[in-house]
Amino acid sequence: MNFSCTTQKQKDDLIVTNSNIYTVNDKLPKAESFAVIDGKFIGVGSSEEIRSAFKSKNILDAGGKTIVPGLIDGHCHFYNLGTGLQKVELRGTRSYKEVLERLEQFQKEKKLGFIQGRGWDQNDWEEKEFPDKGALDKLFPNTPVALTRIDGHAMLVNQATLDLAGIDENTEVEGGEVIKENGRLTGVLIDNAKGMVNRIIPSLSKKQSIQALMDAQDVCLEKGLTTVSDAGLAKEIIDLIDSLQQKDVLKIKIYAMISAHPDNFDHYLKTGPIKTEKLNVRSFKVYADGALGSRGAALKEPYSDREGHFGALVTSTEDLSSIARLLANSEFQMNTHAIGDSANAYVLKTYARELKSRTNRRWRIEHAQVIDPEDFDYFTEIIPSVQPTHATSDMYWAEDRLGPDRIKGAYAYKDLLNINGRIVLGTDFPVEKVDPMLTFYAAVARKDLTGYPDNGFESKNRLSREETLKGMTLWAAYANFEENEKGSIEENKYADFVILDKNMMDVEIEEVPNIEINGTYINGEKVN
Repeated sequence: MNFSCTTQKQKDDLIVTNSNIYTVNDKLPKAESFAVIDGKFIGVGSSEEIRSAFKSKNILDAGGKTIVPGLIDGHCHFYNLGTGLQKVELRGTRSYKEVLERLEQFQKEKKLGFIQGRGWDQNDWEEKEFPDKGALDKLFPNTPVALTRIDGHAMLVNQATLDLAGIDENTEVEGGEVIKENGRLTGVLIDNAKGMVNRIIPSLSKKQSIQALMDAQDVCLEKGLTTVSDAGLAKEIIDLIDSLQQKDVLKIKIYAMISAHPDNFDHYLKTGPIKTEKLNVRSFKVYADGALGSRGAALKEPYSDREGHFGALVTSTEDLSSIARLLANSEFQMNTHAIGDSANAYVLKTYARELKSRTNRRWRIEHAQVIDPEDFDYFTEIIPSVQPTHATSDMYWAEDRLGPDRIKGAYAYKDLLNINGRIVLGTDFPVEKVDPMLTFYAAVARKDLTGYPDNGFESKNRLSREETLKGMTLWAAYANFEENEKGSIEENKYADFVILDKNMMDVEIEEVPNIEINGTYINGEKVN
């Protein structure tokens, strides 16, 4: 092994020895030791090589434990995770009755003027239909309540909220739906209809926003995440993140996708991308359609479990095309939420048209959930960004939505990887749990935590462990234009790494969800 300086020992910030390192560097896949100075790796090799070439008062003997590059969540909602920690947690509820019980208990403690919650999923209940606001009205006749479904694409509100938002039986919303039953409002709002409520929800103070970011950081660092790709942020939150990072209180690195709002286009297309050591702002997040669970995903043929219903685009074809044209003529990446096969087809074709003859733009499809076989080849140049735990969360009911034929092109991660050569893995948290080990398990096993189904859900599309690790590190970094600074343990990259209590690459796959993080390091500094 050759190092830049071996004639005399260099003084370093940190030396890690006696470890089982998966570098994710094809030139040196495994190592035992590395040295860090000024926040970057300066040598990687055997323990003997590093100890002889470098010296440091700060030596960490890893005791043979496994080390991997800092983990990257390729698609999440970091800020929303933090704000959600200030709301009623409804994930895991097994009935509408349990939702109501949690609300009552929460309000007894908090006594808020506007109650918010997130995480309910009617597919987990015995009664799998959307809930009705009737019971909510009785519990909270005067206090507005807004409860967002786990996928973020449906909302249950009470009459007090409907009144405040100006929603009645005659309200119609393009790209969304106000659900009615026998002409009566049920309180369920789909996709763009939620926007009418979002406008009346009280804004967080700066202090509350800072707390949300710090709370989210605590959760992420504990799980070994060193970079998160936040899929849709407002300018004021991006500015706040930057200020907290500059003060070194927010240590986690963030790839910020800008929300596709006209004001944001006006600002950032004038100023151009922003790049610091910990913040990268060079992409816009666009929504093409809704979610499969709430039947908002745009399909080419009707839903198998709802006659005549196709879902819908939440952004018109005209607007999608004009945004793509605008961004193609800029330095910014376009990252579009597309779940249904119709939405994916339109976005892919739009990308292909606007990027014709343009190279290295790395535009992304976020979710890429249901793909028509005839559209897969578009992913040769377009990066698929997927969330393996969505497959194992949705597998119980996804075929009901899609039927036996379309399900073959859904959650097709191996097929997408084979076409593109790379695939980005994330969680979409807080839709799913903040836990890269669950991402790893779902991608490789294609099972839930009980081991169901025995052979894995659509098992031909499982990823290997090596592919999965790359999707959580180097390939995710590539999709963020950051592969030269992170994503692998090699010289001159930032010293972002994670120490695991077990080897995720060779333990029984059923053990992976229980792997614990023994240390999270960013730029060589232990942050958890």
